[in-house]
Amino acid sequence: MAKVETIVFLSLVLDLFAFTIPLPLFPRLIQWYTLRESSDPNGFLSRTLQFVTSIRTLLYKPGVQSQRWDVVLLGGLMGSVFSTLQFFVSPRIGTLSDKYGRKRVLLITMIGNILSALMYLDTVHNICILHASRVVGGLSEGNVQLAIAILSDVTTPATRSKALAHVGIAFAICFCIGPPIGAYFASRPIPRSADSWGPELNVYAAPAILTLVLLVAETAFLAVALPETRGKGIPASSEKKKAASHTNGNGKHTDGPPNYQAHHRESYKPSPGTPEITLLLPGLILWSGIHLTFLTFDLLDWSNTQNGKLIGSIGIISALLQGGYVRRSISKVGEGNMARRGVSSCAVALVLLAILPKYVQTQPSLAMKLLQAAAVCMAFTSATVVNSLTAFASLQCDEGHVDETTGKVTEEHPQLAKGKALGEFRSSGQLGRALGPLLACASYWTFGPSVTYGASALAMMALSVSMKRIAKTKST
Repeated sequence: MAKVETIVFLSLVLDLFAFTIPLPLFPRLIQWYTLRESSDPNGFLSRTLQFVTSIRTLLYKPGVQSQRWDVVLLGGLMGSVFSTLQFFVSPRIGTLSDKYGRKRVLLITMIGNILSALMYLDTVHNICILHASRVVGGLSEGNVQLAIAILSDVTTPATRSKALAHVGIAFAICFCIGPPIGAYFASRPIPRSADSWGPELNVYAAPAILTLVLLVAETAFLAVALPETRGKGIPASSEKKKAASHTNGNGKHTDGPPNYQAHHRESYKPSPGTPEITLLLPGLILWSGIHLTFLTFDLLDWSNTQNGKLIGSIGIISALLQGGYVRRSISKVGEGNMARRGVSSCAVALVLLAILPKYVQTQPSLAMKLLQAAAVCMAFTSATVVNSLTAFASLQCDEGHVDETTGKVTEEHPQLAKGKALGEFRSSGQLGRALGPLLACASYWTFGPSVTYGASALAMMALSVSMKRIAKTKST
């Protein structure tokens, strides 16, 4: 099964590389659209900006600063579209993969991703096409969710946390190289003469073309290399040779029969500590709603290149933490405890960001140090929270009765089907990512950065305290 893990890891690198390339470009891209379409008073963006401006003038004095906040608000709206759609479709994608197979459904979703990238190339005419590309992408994206299901198919509860660490490592690697490369190609636009060969391209067509190439390459790679894993579990005879005990979600070892999945799942009852519960939703909302690129755009007037370097540095630190700390320690610390540490680190980062605006003008060097410290804390959060909770959730859902000889499923437990259960778990996270940009950017637009980050820090501290139950809950 090591071959499958390698294939999944490489496909995730291609997918997340394509995903992270545009990340540092959004603030400047939205600003570019506002300047381009402001001349058309009847256009969609002009009407939207007029509405935003009319509300802003009731609350603030006109100024450059508040105009930048309009870009932040529009960025939040854009960010929520993709995740809102993912909230609705993730459980369906998971259910379809349980019924028709992981590979088939994954390849279908990749076709939608390619279509979304093609639409992004032709967004020069108006911002509506850009939103439409986000809609298609939101309805199609399923790579990460299905990759987790595939890894859960080919691993045992004892080895799953380490296998799922590949997902976090792929995220970290791509956040290292994707944003800087996206910023690099954004500074080298396609020559205008290229428009004579086809439709007019947008200002960031070069990064979009690279994204498209990566998605096509990933689709071809999956079609050729990935085997179907649905219903192809590890035979019990192999498991006997590997281990006589199994590890629960908090790193404790419990003796059990080789056919662990069947023994445990026949008496399944939903665990009160399952991270799908609404306890984690506020944390997902607040954490995913904080976009550093919009903060640096507003307060520091950073370029695409500077934003790319910031996100890349977070990715590098996260990758080092993934390989040097999380992967080695999670079996001892436990998924729940590791996630709680990440939430606490996020609270510290938000405190630092709440203090930062006070020193931007008076002590810029101190402000930069605060930003760097916050980036390190967020890198720790990135390395720990999502991976730990995903591993914890996957240990709550395995197939039904597994044949001891073949390792295949002979009796289904629909409520435990990996694709469906992990899809619902991802859906809850996507709800946070959908509401997060809206709430955080609306707060930023209304109250400014200090109040937004300060309030978020308090909420994350409360969430960390509330996670004691999850940290203590046994996944078995």
